[in-house]
Amino acid sequence: MAEDKTPLRYRDAGVNIDAANQVVRNIGKIVRETYTDRVLRDIGSFGAMYSLDTRGMGEPVLVSSIDGVGTKLKIALMTQKYDTIGIDLVSHCVNDILVQGARPLFFLDYLACSSLDPDIVTDMIRGVAKGCRYAGCALVGGEMAEMRDIYRDNEYDLAGCIVGVVDRNKIIDGTRITEGDVVIGLASSGLHTNGFSLARKICFDAAGMDCQDEMPGTGRTIGDALLEPHRSYAKVIQLLMKIVDIKGMSHVTGGGITDNVPRILPDGLGAEIDLNAWEAPPIFTFLRDHGNVDDDEMLHAFNMGMGYLVVVAAQHRDKALDALTQACEEPKVMGRITPGDGVTYLGSPRYGAPD
Repeated sequence: MAEDKTPLRYRDAGVNIDAANQVVRNIGKIVRETYTDRVLRDIGSFGAMYSLDTRGMGEPVLVSSIDGVGTKLKIALMTQKYDTIGIDLVSHCVNDILVQGARPLFFLDYLACSSLDPDIVTDMIRGVAKGCRYAGCALVGGEMAEMRDIYRDNEYDLAGCIVGVVDRNKIIDGTRITEGDVVIGLASSGLHTNGFSLARKICFDAAGMDCQDEMPGTGRTIGDALLEPHRSYAKVIQLLMKIVDIKGMSHVTGGGITDNVPRILPDGLGAEIDLNAWEAPPIFTFLRDHGNVDDDEMLHAFNMGMGYLVVVAAQHRDKALDALTQACEEPKVMGRITPGDGVTYLGSPRYGAPD
């Protein structure tokens, strides 16, 4: 058989360098808007450089976390709405290091796909930058990778890494939690970035609906309700840390309250959570009803309307509640710390009624 002498280009193998360069041009201004005077190199450097300000700290400790947005990306692709998924990514990572009392410094993202569309990627990075600006951290670097042999057509993946800092004597790790302490909850904005494999199965398989159908009780389409961005708790928690001695915090992510609260509890202590203390928003009612999901599984798969938990001493409860209320939160006293292990639920979840 005659050898084909047609010259091959990188694009023939599925990698479009010109499209990648176009993205870099598109996002330059967007990324620079997140910079502080601590960022020492512009976009395009081989490595990001950040000058660490440790003034006022006795022993600064770097805190880092890495995560992705999971199958919530599928909803973005279905709705062709890409400018909020980056907010989810940053908020999730920021909340994870916030639990230790860390202040976010800088963020790096990683985006992979089958074939790069400059407009889609620019929208995704626009969301990442927005999340960074809200949290007060700089978007200092990232990576884009076209891998047609790994991803199917029109598939994207998005992940990111956050680095923050906390003074060692101000680390919040749950070790000071004692019996009788109070658990206070802050509301989520929806599913955040967890439980989407189950949520998609319920909405699109069990219920037979699509993204444009209305989700009862929300006044929104299913697509918009599912894409509601993950909340960042950075500003309100940084404020609260100045007012009240916080003993422990939990970001309610994969595993729900059931799995995430025990991560911060000392040996021999559990949490008693009163399920009558708050009402799960209608989106959770919809998922329970249309998926025929039992309460234990709901509490294990979803945040049930509470995205972030704070543990304080009983004598600081009212002070914490007042501070949070003044910060326009609607905090709920969800329970208390007891002898035991894991989470014990009192009562049954209260679900908001769909229209």
